[in-house]
Amino acid sequence: METQHTPDYVKSLATSFSDDENMAASISSGTHKTNGMIIIPCSMKTLSSIANGYDETLVARAAAVTLKESRKLVLVTRETPLTSINLENMLKLARIGVIILPPMPGFYTKPKSIDDIVNHTVGKCLDQFGIEHTLYKRWQSN
Repeated sequence: METQHTPDYVKSLATSFSDDENMAASISSGTHKTNGMIIIPCSMKTLSSIANGYDETLVARAAAVTLKESRKLVLVTRETPLTSINLENMLKLARIGVIILPPMPGFYTKPKSIDDIVNHTVGKCLDQFGIEHTLYKRWQSN
């Protein structure tokens, strides 16, 4: 795990939870209303599955449904360096409107902690959905 939080603690924060193998979960259907989807972190395997229509997991299926229903999809990719295959899959998805949002902090905010860096990425995700926040300081000219 990347944090000190246990999976059970993270699950307790959610309003609902489905196992990634549960292809009958409500999120796998277009009738399940959402404003969109953020996959964070998004591995290159998941990105490839989405780009190529291979819905073998609930995450990939829910992403396919998000696209099918013309809802916003944001992928926060996590791997580096990237291969040309990774870049081609990202381009393929970007061309159909998927937001590719690598966790690249704006150092103009002068982050003082890991939390500041994480909050910048989370804030950028929230911005994609028009959700107001104060997770990072916005750029202002002098």
